[in-house]
Amino acid sequence: MGRIFKERTSVDEALQLFLENISPLRHAEEVPLEACTGRVLAETVFSGRDIPHYRRAAMDGYAVRAADTPGASPVNPVLLQLSDSIEEGTSMWVHTGAALPESADAVVMVEDTVMAGDMVEIRAQVYPGRNVGQVGEDIKREELVFKEGHLLRPCDAAVLASLGLDRVKVFRKPVVAVIPTGDELVSRKKAREVPPPGMVLETNGLMAALYAEKWGGTPRCTEIVPDRPESLKEALEANLDADMILLSGGTSVGKRDHAPEAVAALGELLVHGIALSPGKPAALGTIGKVPVVCLPGYPVAGLVALYFFVRPGLRKLGSIPEMPEIVLRKRLAAKISSKIGYVNFIRVVFEGDRARPIMGAGAGVLSSVAKADGYVLVPENVEGYEEGQEVDVFLIE
Repeated sequence: MGRIFKERTSVDEALQLFLENISPLRHAEEVPLEACTGRVLAETVFSGRDIPHYRRAAMDGYAVRAADTPGASPVNPVLLQLSDSIEEGTSMWVHTGAALPESADAVVMVEDTVMAGDMVEIRAQVYPGRNVGQVGEDIKREELVFKEGHLLRPCDAAVLASLGLDRVKVFRKPVVAVIPTGDELVSRKKAREVPPPGMVLETNGLMAALYAEKWGGTPRCTEIVPDRPESLKEALEANLDADMILLSGGTSVGKRDHAPEAVAALGELLVHGIALSPGKPAALGTIGKVPVVCLPGYPVAGLVALYFFVRPGLRKLGSIPEMPEIVLRKRLAAKISSKIGYVNFIRVVFEGDRARPIMGAGAGVLSSVAKADGYVLVPENVEGYEEGQEVDVFLIE
């Protein structure tokens, strides 16, 4: 079985091949605005009204006719009569957001006025439109507000609400079936008991499901599947109604590693063995139109495969726009060594303006990721980085 790793596929080639075999779902559904954050618009939104739909005061102060304020200043104030309507020589108190009286065309800020009985000293000249929000100043009727494919944020929900909407059409979230595999796994339902030697609590499926949800999918977790080819095939066939399948474990070249062969038996195995460290045993395939990712059983290797393949795969499935990652530029507090021929995922912790590699943490030490602040990617043609060298550090999600 070791022959399958004689050739490694580069990360870029593996990802390209995987994405070429994924078609966006494009199924739409309506959701209330209260639940639209993080969803992707399935329609272009035009405004059906002007926002604001009336002229409004942009400041607390006095509505006036600008023509009544020429030359007004602290040393040469203009006196206007306080009134409940606007005509030549009068002013009217307005608060921020209030409708501007019909004959007024400006607002003098309260800071630029002094009350003198029933008169108002205007101490600043204003011009027409000063401190006034015009009709449609925010959004004009029939204006394009959001294009299809926009990733909605809380501020966007508020804009949609201002248009009088209470629901919005979005793309359906991809359903992600998460199938943990392995004879050595123990259900987390028995987490209170310490497993016997050689057995471990199943946690990779939990991690995969939570990342799938974080990245825009709807996870669906199955029970643990034993390391038997027929059991794996049955589990895969039972979940072909999902939009993506994640098999966790059984991807390497041991006697109990059957995940890639199970995918090949039911569909097409695109890649097995990727120039990624950790993450080399990851496999990618399709069964019908359903993309399948075989995640390595070592948790850090599984996490890396999630980052490199599941996240972009979900983006394409759900028509989710790619958002720029948060990248910090830091100097290394220690040297980084890496494997030539692999993209290396190096966990680091921050020490002020420096980043220190976490040393001695293999692919099986998941806590090293939890302790890390970020990671450095060392390209496959680079032997490593020297202490003091500036590198890009990606934050751990």
